[in-house]
Amino acid sequence: MRHVMTAEDLARATRRIAHEIVEGNHGLADVVVLGIPTRGKPFADRVAAALSDIEGVPVAAGSVDIGMYRDDIDTRPKTRIGPTELPEPIDGKVVVLTDDVLFTGRTIRAALDALTDLGRPSAVQLAVVVDRGHRQLPIRADYVGKNIPTSLGERVSVRFEEIDGEDGVWIGTEETT
Repeated sequence: MRHVMTAEDLARATRRIAHEIVEGNHGLADVVVLGIPTRGKPFADRVAAALSDIEGVPVAAGSVDIGMYRDDIDTRPKTRIGPTELPEPIDGKVVVLTDDVLFTGRTIRAALDALTDLGRPSAVQLAVVVDRGHRQLPIRADYVGKNIPTSLGERVSVRFEEIDGEDGVWIGTEETT
């Protein structure tokens, strides 16, 4: 595995993304941050904390489970359904959806489908730690920590202290992960 982002790089990227969210939305009025489990949730928590630090107002983060919205649900051995936690209703809000890696776009499509069942946001924006390319759907991130071109045989591993015991981003082949 090749280390491509340190803990400091990840913290810097998170803070930059938070500044971009504030700037792009002219503040935080009506902004709700929702992470896609598993690693989109700690990223959402960190983005919300950075937004709170920047603007001096509390920003809560929640999560949106996409298990039942995946287009590969019938091919996966077992789909684990997790909680959807909304810190507030999303009707009329700007939802900043967070995830660790943007790859084919299918996870984001599933999240968008889940959001439509939860309410009608005024806008949905996407923040990711890594955009690795190889899109299969016309989806792009509004906020990106790092663009890392990869081959299809490589795996991008974003790790968070809260889940993995360390922070950082690594790339390796399927055999080395």
